[in-house]
Amino acid sequence: MPVDTTLATYSDWTYGAAVAVYVIAAVLYLCEQAFTKHKARERELVASGPQVAGTAEDGTWRPGLVVRERPSRAERLGRMGVAMTLLGVVLHGASLVLRGVATGRAPWGNMYEYTALLTFAAVVGWLVLTRLFPVRRLGGFVLVPIGILMFLGGTVLYAEAAPVQPALQSYWLVVHVSVISVSSGLFLLPGVASVLYLLKSSGRARFAKLPDTDVLDRVAYRGTVFAFPLFTLGIICGAIWAEAAWGRFWGWDPKETVSFVAWVVYAAYLHARATAGWRGRPAAWVNTLGFALTVFNLFFINLVTTGLHSYAGVE
Repeated sequence: MPVDTTLATYSDWTYGAAVAVYVIAAVLYLCEQAFTKHKARERELVASGPQVAGTAEDGTWRPGLVVRERPSRAERLGRMGVAMTLLGVVLHGASLVLRGVATGRAPWGNMYEYTALLTFAAVVGWLVLTRLFPVRRLGGFVLVPIGILMFLGGTVLYAEAAPVQPALQSYWLVVHVSVISVSSGLFLLPGVASVLYLLKSSGRARFAKLPDTDVLDRVAYRGTVFAFPLFTLGIICGAIWAEAAWGRFWGWDPKETVSFVAWVVYAAYLHARATAGWRGRPAAWVNTLGFALTVFNLFFINLVTTGLHSYAGVE
């Protein structure tokens, strides 16, 4: 199937626009973090209808007054950051769809597209977390690495829209690569939470505005609980594809080896949390190690080493 160069160009444009929007959102989140005080909201008296009554600042009861909470400057910036993040997700998703339609295949056949899907999953996962935990102001710490990954994907790792090589022309490309990419993107969230946990628990005053360690610990744990089964499924699907393509389920290829080590680290983290209630800095260090292995597998193994998984598509 010939590549639709017009749609491919639109895909590149929406990808670049998504990066720019994420950068703006990251700045807003960082400003929210900087301006956040211990008192998160201010209160003010707002005039209301005649049927509404309230207590004025001097303690007297006055009809027509009601006490409402006015969002602080920091919270307004945070809400703007969420709005910009949502806009970025729309542009990011459109970029993936346009790339897929332009090439007539799943849009994750090279490192550029793989990174685009990974970061998309990370941002969507982040938006879900902000609905479950009071961690919205940490968006800058999440979007900064995502923005860096997307910048590298759109420059160093960029590949022109084209059909994939014969070795990847399989329905397992849709299943295995998508699941691995999404799970890797979701692992970014507990990884960031664990790093911030280590900073917060250090007791230094500069990290006092970070959420409580208990919140960061729960974010790291629940994020890992959700991503780990997907990662496991991705490894299993990869083994099945390897048997069909190369005649063996496992060959200790560099990418397979590092993926297995990362899987063991995350499994150990979850097992220790479930059986021994292992929390605190040791657990955060283990989760951080798993995240570091995921990043190492994404860049060093794909771009530096040579193996059967060397499908970077870097030109």
